[in-house]
Amino acid sequence: MPADKGKKKAHLLGFMQNGFNSHATGMWRHPRDKVNWDYGHYDYWQHIARVLERGLFDAIFIADQLAPYSTYQGSSDASVKYAVQFPCNEPSTIVPAIATATERLGIGVTLSTAFEHPYSMCRRLSTLDYQSKGRIAWNIVNSFSHGEWSAYGVEHRDRGDRYERLEEYMEVCYALWDSWEDGAIIADKAAGIYGDPAKIHEVDFKGKYFRCKARHFVPPSPQGRPVLWQAGSSDRGRDFAAKHAEAVFAVHPTIARMQEYSTDLERRATEKFGREPGSIKRIYGLQTVVGETRAQAEEKFERIKECIPLEGALAWISGHFGIDFSQYSLDENVANIQVPGIQGLFESILYAKDGAPVTVKEAALTYAQGMGMPVAVGTAADIVDQMEVYLDEGGADGFMLATTFTPGCYEEFVDWVVPELQRRGRYREQYSGTTLRDHLLEY
Repeated sequence: MPADKGKKKAHLLGFMQNGFNSHATGMWRHPRDKVNWDYGHYDYWQHIARVLERGLFDAIFIADQLAPYSTYQGSSDASVKYAVQFPCNEPSTIVPAIATATERLGIGVTLSTAFEHPYSMCRRLSTLDYQSKGRIAWNIVNSFSHGEWSAYGVEHRDRGDRYERLEEYMEVCYALWDSWEDGAIIADKAAGIYGDPAKIHEVDFKGKYFRCKARHFVPPSPQGRPVLWQAGSSDRGRDFAAKHAEAVFAVHPTIARMQEYSTDLERRATEKFGREPGSIKRIYGLQTVVGETRAQAEEKFERIKECIPLEGALAWISGHFGIDFSQYSLDENVANIQVPGIQGLFESILYAKDGAPVTVKEAALTYAQGMGMPVAVGTAADIVDQMEVYLDEGGADGFMLATTFTPGCYEEFVDWVVPELQRRGRYREQYSGTTLRDHLLEY
């Protein structure tokens, strides 16, 4: 079948953590997970990055949390016992290793604004973006879990003002990133003049939450500033994403939820914040299990689900949603439970069965499989069939591909699924630019 050049093409990103076990709880038990690889060594990350670049992915996206989940039974014991995203290294430390092993692959890092001043945040991000020649994205997050706040010895702030604080945080970041004008670097050896002080402006910011009086310490990268990524799904989170994000990561288990989110985000961006239509790329979470036959893929998926420990799954949803699920019956309908944590992701659980009641046990096991993302199981053709529906009917611009066993799940996707996407005209044949923003704006 000839490729239809009028079809929407997909953006692809790999979704991982810089840790022992990412977003499929218990996957470290899988016989094909990290065979002869150590997650803490650069060669593991460089191999995965090369695989993703061979598959022409936009980026690898590194998720994070700042401390072990400790909400379940008031302790992090279960997180330790079942390797629930434990242990986990700091995300930006692997950026140089990935950047030096690749030439085009973008690198998204999740960095929290909760305990770091915007000046040091901008300096670190601008350094990474400059060194990688413009391939960095920042996933902007506020820390949310009890374990994170306890680790930093800070009383949990009122959630009611967190977006007001975050808006001011971004004001400081923009002021710093925009403070270098074109032509600021003169580098005249004969005259001994390096920079033009009139074109490298001093930021003097005095706000309710932050103060900053300094020049930005790092020159602009080829893309000027990192790509801004966001994953807010609550009402206020959607407003923040609609105002600031160049791309969003969202988890929706059904076409109807994807459609609602896509339409709502576009309306907010254009009507409320005056942005151009299509300014925000919508990247939806997806987990894939590919086989040479549908039966083989389904058998592989069963092996994956068998690795999930129920108590570990309960520890994860407790940590993510800020409530101790050990106090509820496993048969309790989760719709009856109020959660203080990430409401947008909690909705992915509420709608996991397309409106039918979901028990605490079902919610935990579904979430532990891959954060409630839809799962595509089958041959490469089956998986692309499902992806096309999400592209054409769900409003997706691309997919954040959650891991199962690594690095094999990405090797199989690149070898089997990418060629099928290309055959149908749904994916790039080569990179057309050099920066991550180039990739996102390519189509």
